[in-house]
Amino acid sequence: MSGVTAEQLAQRITDSALMDSHQLDSVWAELGTREVTIDQFTSLLTRREFLTNYQLDRLLKGEKGGYFYGDCKVLYLVGTGTFARVYRAVNIKTGRVVALKALRKRFRVEPGMTEQFVREGQIGAKLRHPNIVPIYEVAEKPSPFMTMEFVEGRNLREFLKVRKTLSPLDSMRLAVDIIAGLDYAFQNGMTHRDLKTSNVLITSRGRAKLVDFGLAGLQKENALGEGDIGNPRTIDYAGLERASGARNNDPRSDLFFAGCILYNMVGGEPPLPETKDRTQRLSVQRYQNIKPLSQLLPSCPKRLLAFVSKALEMMPEKRFSSAAEMHDEAKRVLAKMEAGEGDQEVTAEAGPAKPGAPMVIDSDHEGSGKTVMLIESNIKMQDLLREKLKKHGYKVLVISDPVRALARFTEYEPAPADCVLFSALELGEDALDVFNRFGSIEHTKQIPAMIFADPRQVDIVKGAQLTARRLLLKYPFKVREIRDALLGMLRPGYIRASAAAADES
Repeated sequence: MSGVTAEQLAQRITDSALMDSHQLDSVWAELGTREVTIDQFTSLLTRREFLTNYQLDRLLKGEKGGYFYGDCKVLYLVGTGTFARVYRAVNIKTGRVVALKALRKRFRVEPGMTEQFVREGQIGAKLRHPNIVPIYEVAEKPSPFMTMEFVEGRNLREFLKVRKTLSPLDSMRLAVDIIAGLDYAFQNGMTHRDLKTSNVLITSRGRAKLVDFGLAGLQKENALGEGDIGNPRTIDYAGLERASGARNNDPRSDLFFAGCILYNMVGGEPPLPETKDRTQRLSVQRYQNIKPLSQLLPSCPKRLLAFVSKALEMMPEKRFSSAAEMHDEAKRVLAKMEAGEGDQEVTAEAGPAKPGAPMVIDSDHEGSGKTVMLIESNIKMQDLLREKLKKHGYKVLVISDPVRALARFTEYEPAPADCVLFSALELGEDALDVFNRFGSIEHTKQIPAMIFADPRQVDIVKGAQLTARRLLLKYPFKVREIRDALLGMLRPGYIRASAAAADES
């Protein structure tokens, strides 16, 4: 690994305040000696979730800072953009997991950059809409950062790298979400100016959320100037507006790029050729010579083709006049497509699309579109259940701390999971306590949950508060039993016949 000893690493951990003395003492006690290899030491630290691999890598390199921003502790690096790095972090006071965006070091010394970053974040923090990632906190010290909702899922760019294309119906559903977010922002006096697939996050439930509203304002206003920083997307916006003769910062530019995203989802490639060459990005021909979507997908519903065609009109007066108009038309097109009027979409497996149905990621699996949270501290059990449930289509989120898991469910945000599995096999009373609290809190009591316990854990078996949505599964059990329970509990309109049935499980 590195030349650092376990004792030296422990001192760096103490200096960084990532662990307290009691936690370190418990690690030494479990090891039974301090004469251990660095691999043995770090393996136990990660297994007990005291530190993440990202934190350990930085500590081993001798990095002394960058672990805390305000009340938030950085867990992992999620991504790096032109101006900022994005981390998965946790608020140490509330336990809430957040996405933390920190301005990159080289821009902190740029005149006005810190002020602009903070100002744009504060403006974005005023937006509260189901299709916009909310900003919780914006701060300038210790260095400029903002915290946002951490969306369990991936961005649309990553999603399309795997899927290549989405069905016209799923694409249109996501487009309605995207345009709904734009419409709300427009009504509140804000445009996006950096609309692209990587700024659209797809949740575990197949919904779209927009991120980075206003952050394109970090660019100098004239993206055609010689001294600008050169964000490619800002150049795209400027190129479109120059080609069409529109004024700088025309809000209808966002509508054009929303159309580009829909085109990309359906056709499997972007309408504007991707290039790093600045001259080509500003070329009028780039916007004039867009290949008709019908050439990429001749079977595409005509209503969707007409919608995309209008959105991609180069002249802004020929596009939708506002996000509100575009949103209304998008909803009409989607309703017609869902009803199968004229352009019905049928698959051999699924039959006709149902109105309002969520995006189906993998219709061959029983758990498709469903997310299960597993609260379990045993690594082998984590791996076993995750593997078995994923095999049948479930998305599985694994957390070893019941309290931290409960903090993921908040009153004002969509639930991160459709069902929660509490394992008391090793977590004992901690799992029982949170299981019972989960069943009594107003915004979680309707979410199905199961608790696993050994029959010898008599206090837990007797203490579990079971209801129609709260089941007890006694160990040992088969994964098939969990799957059967999930199929029943996640069925629309599910009602457990009796408490006796729950006891028998």
